[in-house]
Amino acid sequence: MAADREISEQTTWMLAIRDRRDKQAFARLFDHYAPRLKGFVIRSGLDAAQAEEVVQDVMLTIWRKAEQFDPERAQVSGWIYQITRNRQIDVVRRVARAVPEELKHEDDHEPDPGQVLALEEETGKLKQALKRLKPEQRTMIEKAYLGDLTHQEIQAQTGLPLGTIKSRIRLGLDRLRHELKELREP
Repeated sequence: MAADREISEQTTWMLAIRDRRDKQAFARLFDHYAPRLKGFVIRSGLDAAQAEEVVQDVMLTIWRKAEQFDPERAQVSGWIYQITRNRQIDVVRRVARAVPEELKHEDDHEPDPGQVLALEEETGKLKQALKRLKPEQRTMIEKAYLGDLTHQEIQAQTGLPLGTIKSRIRLGLDRLRHELKELREP
């Protein structure tokens, strides 16, 4: 990276993930981007459940493919939003719907400061909602989103049936959706 260019906090987190597999940095990156990505995906035409699936897949991809991040080639936000767009297109194709026009003409730019402030507030509410989940739901969501674990790896670690793991994640996400309902309403 050029010596005269200051790197963002998000880039610092991403480099820590890439270079040291830093789970705390990933948690910060997750807290920062997950609500933004979900809003981005919903505004582009997917429903809330599909958006959650896309965000979960994107965050797992970020963790698994962190070594591919190159700050010389792209800003961390551009890299993450490109992964999100690609995953969203996969979901749209899977349900055999056309790609929304908004996706085809979306610019690669940072959100305006008003959006950033609103999303920071949403992030705080999300953290509080996570704390109110049942421990077993919160644990499964943390393992799926923050851990380096697939559902099968969670099953091997916990000994729980795969259906139980998926149910706890889904119920936890449903509870979060309910808790954060006011964020979606205009």
